[in-house]
Amino acid sequence: MPPAVRRYVISGLLIAALVFLVAAGFLAWIGGEGGLTPVAPATTGAEAIQDIYLFIGAFASIIFLVVTVPIALFVAGFRARTRDRSVEGPQIRGNTRLEITWTIVPILILVAISVFVFVKLPGIQEPKAAVGEPEVTIRVEGRQFYWRYVYPNGAIGIDRLRLPVDRVTKLAFTAPEHDVVHSWWVPALGGKFDSIPGQVTEFGYRPTRTGVFEGRCGEFCGLQHGVMLATAEVLPGDEFDRWVEETARVQQAGDSDLGEELYAGVCAKCHDLAPEYAPRIAGSPVLAEREAVSEIIQNGRGRMPAVGRGWTDAELDALLDFTETIAGRAG
Repeated sequence: MPPAVRRYVISGLLIAALVFLVAAGFLAWIGGEGGLTPVAPATTGAEAIQDIYLFIGAFASIIFLVVTVPIALFVAGFRARTRDRSVEGPQIRGNTRLEITWTIVPILILVAISVFVFVKLPGIQEPKAAVGEPEVTIRVEGRQFYWRYVYPNGAIGIDRLRLPVDRVTKLAFTAPEHDVVHSWWVPALGGKFDSIPGQVTEFGYRPTRTGVFEGRCGEFCGLQHGVMLATAEVLPGDEFDRWVEETARVQQAGDSDLGEELYAGVCAKCHDLAPEYAPRIAGSPVLAEREAVSEIIQNGRGRMPAVGRGWTDAELDALLDFTETIAGRAG
């Protein structure tokens, strides 16, 4: 094969390989559900964030090809096998048009990206509520090592947040002053939001589809940080309203499974899952001593944080009622 033809073949193969890799990677990115690819959005804010990802990703892919394709052509077309290595190639100095072009084009790309982001930003920060739509604010407390959700009517949720679909819901992120910084992150609903001790940060969500979406704490918060998971369940509006009303009623009446939920979400993460960090307590006669358990829950002891400081009476009573059912007998 003549050298000139061989160069063209090599150049063509290199360019085809680069285009294939970029196209395959981009298609896998926009259609994937794993690795570094964004998960399918479930809120208007998450949709806007994904639009920004795709917009910037398209520019990044084009820029990658604009840079690598000429490099591939130069490598294949200007190989010098006969010239001595000590001989310098032709010295090309200055090209005003080219220099102006590669200065202006990046500026235009940055302007386009900035304009697109600022157009999308209001929809991410403040989703629009429909006229007459009731506004619901749910308090989200990050605590070692669980999430506590307090609904407007006093209903309490642990680790699992319920939201109504097609309705704007504000989440007020915070943490007790005696706790540490946590970060609530459910990728399908949007970005991470810090729960900072003593501060409240509000952010609105408008879910666009029902389902259960998994998340976690995105800020290292202690030895059991890995079990501080978060789950968001998006329900139809009428089903959400019924759940909130019924949950508050049975919790106040003491007929709910709140105690078991608290034990599983708060106590068991250390006392059942981390014996090297906390002793197993299921079956301990101490669990039947309501005063002692209440004191430890609210004030902590040793390495154990005050996991129940600030709980309502209904929460404390529910947990104490449940721990009595799993307590052993003295002796």
